[in-house]
Amino acid sequence: MTSSTSVLVTGGTGTLGRHVVPLLREAGREVRVLSRKGGDGPDHVSVDLLTGTGLDAALDGIGTVLHLAGGPKGDDTATGNLVRAAQAAGVRHLVYVSVIGADRVPLAWLRSKLAAEQAIAGSGLPWTTLRAAQFHELTLKMVESMAKLPVFPVPGGLRLQPVDSRDVAARLTDLTLGAPAGLVPDLAGPRVYGLGELGRSHLQARGKRRPMLPVRIPGKAGRAYRAGDNLTLTGADTGKRTWEEFLGEQLAQAPSFRPPLSTRATPTPAVPRSAGGRPRGRCGRPR
Repeated sequence: MTSSTSVLVTGGTGTLGRHVVPLLREAGREVRVLSRKGGDGPDHVSVDLLTGTGLDAALDGIGTVLHLAGGPKGDDTATGNLVRAAQAAGVRHLVYVSVIGADRVPLAWLRSKLAAEQAIAGSGLPWTTLRAAQFHELTLKMVESMAKLPVFPVPGGLRLQPVDSRDVAARLTDLTLGAPAGLVPDLAGPRVYGLGELGRSHLQARGKRRPMLPVRIPGKAGRAYRAGDNLTLTGADTGKRTWEEFLGEQLAQAPSFRPPLSTRATPTPAVPRSAGGRPRGRCGRPR
């Protein structure tokens, strides 16, 4: 028998899941955590979403599914398997986290995200989808890898609007506890940055220096990023924690960090606009 208070969280041991699961339990929900490797306790289940193995048992008695699991490829296949099993199980609400720009930036992994969105929207199940910006954790991983090079490459026009995973987790918790809402407003970070700005703040926090080398992202993807198609500059909800605050937390955890130039929230400057009213020329944002 399906319970209206039971929630299955896919990817429940990942970056988002580690924040969401405690929040749902604090709200009085029974939570079942799904991951590829499972975990300790009866509330953890091991399921391979790419094959669907174990899904039927994992969904037994579940009223709501919060779908956080994802990777660089195969999200469309995994989500298709989840949708079919959720239909058979009579799930009452399917909540999905996607990426800002999934419908605009022509990259394979974003096309996979868009296909997953479409599978959920066309499933006949009550659903909610939130598109979020790139997490601070992933942004840090990216700039750390670039900082290991002799020169720091800075793709021209690439802007990011990184968001704190805890802010995304709080929003997803509210959506999971609420009624199905379809495609909700995007969630981005409170500031927009050029990649060079993110790189310099990271290098300064690490006490390192690297020359910055401008590079160009080729093709359709490059044009999309330069046009800001990975951003939502208007009409988005915004998180509270800035990139500088996130770096300050890293300092507390790693002695090799130095305080970034600014560890306090800085107001987002007004978006410059062309004569036609289109946003242009700001520094920001995936997930």
